Amino acid sequence: MENRDIQILIIGAGIVGLTIARKLVETGFDHVGIIEKEADVGYHASGRNSGVLHAGIYYAPDSFKATSCLRGNLRMQKYCREKGLPIENTGKVIVARNESELPVLHELFKRAEANGAKVDLIDEKALESIEPNAKTFKQAIYSHYTAVVDPKKVLQALKADLEKSGRVRFFFGYCFRGLKGSFTIITNQGDIRYKYLINAAGAYSDRIAKAFGLGNHFRLIPFKGIYHKLVEDRSHLVKGSIYPVPDIRNPFLGVHFTRNVYGEVYLGPTAIPAFGRENYGLIRGIDSEGPKILLNDAQLFFHNDKFRNVALTEPRKYLFPWFFRDAARLVKHLEPCDVEPSPKVGIRAQLVDWRTKELVQDFCLLKNSSSLHILNPVSPAFTSSMDLADKIVREFEAINGDDGR
Repeated sequence: MENRDIQILIIGAGIVGLTIARKLVETGFDHVGIIEKEADVGYHASGRNSGVLHAGIYYAPDSFKATSCLRGNLRMQKYCREKGLPIENTGKVIVARNESELPVLHELFKRAEANGAKVDLIDEKALESIEPNAKTFKQAIYSHYTAVVDPKKVLQALKADLEKSGRVRFFFGYCFRGLKGSFTIITNQGDIRYKYLINAAGAYSDRIAKAFGLGNHFRLIPFKGIYHKLVEDRSHLVKGSIYPVPDIRNPFLGVHFTRNVYGEVYLGPTAIPAFGRENYGLIRGIDSEGPKILLNDAQLFFHNDKFRNVALTEPRKYLFPWFFRDAARLVKHLEPCDVEPSPKVGIRAQLVDWRTKELVQDFCLLKNSSSLHILNPVSPAFTSSMDLADKIVREFEAINGDDGR
């Protein structure tokens, strides 16, 4: 494009970047640009997630995740129905594997009610009527608002909407390289000038924020989520989604069962410490940053007992017997022959506050007079995205007023 002067420049064409652009267009802004280092949308976290629209159960009341998740869920459901996109209201059960997990189950129920989610605390008989193969100890939670969508189709629909608006320009294959002065970024395909910048770069958002002098006390630790799936003739074993009671001290939900919009049932994901922001294979995606990530992992291992537990238990799930054992605890009937490998894999780009060596549990927004940065856009970021976009645009308007319309 000859004219690279953009009023609002968004870095990243994942779900957060696209929904922010959509909100800007709805609000009346013109001259929005989106740069994306890949050739299209959905190459990374946004296109690799499970497709579950969460219902606000897990998150501490008054956290950003808690306040945005359910609202985002309902808006995404509405969008999918308006666009004729695949969506299924499958619901979800959260089961206790033993008596020691009941107090956390009850805490999750309290959080869900506080966050406005429609949930029931049910007994084993009620669980059997909802999810016959699920197994629990005395009680379980049933979530009514949990749904599943096709993430890639959602992303493509949003992209089409933005292109049709005539107000948004995409720069695919453009990778952020740095800053030149106050209002120009350097990319691998030349410089782009802007009046305001929104960093929605996902796994690379911390790097870009640091280029603006923000978030220097944060570091990013990637975790790899691998999946298996039920063979086709055993997919009837799961009607919706079956989740375990998680360790709420960490932001991971544990290996679970999810029936997608096409009737396929996936098992996963894991939370294996990875050695690259795109370390999707065993070694594929490990780059020059790998040694630094390994050093950070080592420091966390000795300073954070919660991370140490993850580092000791999750990597063994590369081995099928360990993965299978974890999944089988959630159901009454499951045999190794019911499960087959899946190429599906994702990376959770987890932010860590290096001052405390604690994993950041919430979304993190940083800003200055000319830029706003969304850090830690991990689950439930896909679910929350439309509500999150509203907040981002309000933040932009508070700083810039009507400039850009």
